[in-house]
Amino acid sequence: MLNFPAKHVFPDTTTINDKGHLVIGGCNVTDLASKYGTPLYIIDEDTVRNRCTSFRVAFKELYPDSQIIYGSKAFANLAITKIIVDEKLGLDVVSGGELALASAGGAPSKNIYFHGNNKSRQELTEAVSLGIGRIIIDSFYEIDLLEEIGYQTNKTQDVLIRVSPAVDPHTHSYISTGILDSKFGFAIGTGDAALAVKKVTSSPHLNLMGLHCHIGSQLFELDPYKKAIRVAIKFASDMRDKGLTLYEFSPGGGFGIAYTKDDSPPSITEFASAITSEVLSTCEDLKLEHPKLLIEPGRSIIGPAGVAAYTTGARKVISGIRTYLSVDGGMGDNIRPALYQASYEAVVANKMKTTSSDKVTIAGKYCESGDILINDVNLAPTEPGDIIAIPATGAYCIPMSSNYNMSPRPCVVLVKDGSSRVIRRRETYEDLMAFDVI
Repeated sequence: MLNFPAKHVFPDTTTINDKGHLVIGGCNVTDLASKYGTPLYIIDEDTVRNRCTSFRVAFKELYPDSQIIYGSKAFANLAITKIIVDEKLGLDVVSGGELALASAGGAPSKNIYFHGNNKSRQELTEAVSLGIGRIIIDSFYEIDLLEEIGYQTNKTQDVLIRVSPAVDPHTHSYISTGILDSKFGFAIGTGDAALAVKKVTSSPHLNLMGLHCHIGSQLFELDPYKKAIRVAIKFASDMRDKGLTLYEFSPGGGFGIAYTKDDSPPSITEFASAITSEVLSTCEDLKLEHPKLLIEPGRSIIGPAGVAAYTTGARKVISGIRTYLSVDGGMGDNIRPALYQASYEAVVANKMKTTSSDKVTIAGKYCESGDILINDVNLAPTEPGDIIAIPATGAYCIPMSSNYNMSPRPCVVLVKDGSSRVIRRRETYEDLMAFDVI
């Protein structure tokens, strides 16, 4: 029976057993921590697959000519990639490393989409050589570079142009990407987007398939999507006589998830309804053929599937001010609280039936005062050796992790039906020194 305030933040398969222990994917989190050590990241396979299915079904029902593309920057891993491919999703990559992983994970080249504001010559050459489905052009420099590569390889590459619609998505400034003052895309308002269309359509080795826009991440509002869609498709209509046919259109991703018990993001169905209705109505108003719709969820697929487990250690009580509860991880494996002021929930995985009467601040072990995972959270009273579980940690934590303080990055396990397997091993001290040259 799962019954506590933040239960909706945990993976789909989460339960509490008779001992009062947290169970995910049929696996006792306390046992997993004992077997694999901590910090430990637990990914629930059923939740990943359920989210893939929900996105695919929600959009297909409302807009049959749609394709779901997983934003692999949220968590790129061979095992996860194989699941994504098995679920018939495409892969969105933003680097040569992610491109190599997508290919190694079995993603068909035609289902790979390459984003990024400063792709290198090597990365673009690799992408063209692999024959990937689309490269999303983000700069004038990239247009020239891609045309040169196409000429040298005698290949024509299908591309989308990323446009900036100057829409404020009302999210953290670091993950707001659709405003005018952004490093991403060609601004429509300045005329750069129109010039990009002209350059691409006149490039012999580039085939313009449509437009892409992405306004930001962790969005809870639907109206910014609608505004961005209207602006982008209106621009496509204006560019019809300049050689642009909108065969494909992507409003990006950025769908928000619940990190705390108070978060209530729109459902996948609500996101799908708002986006598809706006695309359909805007195309009807402008007498445009309906383009293929490309949707790019990343965090919203893998984020809710992940739970981070830590072991408690030192406690520092500052009377009348705060109690610090230290754990054996922190900003090295989850930089989001320090970088974005991200908020999380936490529970004591081995004391789920104990009243949460202890107000603490969960501190990491790294030598930075800003290494705080959660400020002022109510937990069951703890002792050294208890297991703290933090949900909604499947996205960005491991990809943004570091070896700060020469700390090995944590192990990641995939759980399903009572079984667990390592999909990323814990680093060793030898790993940390493997690239040093004396």
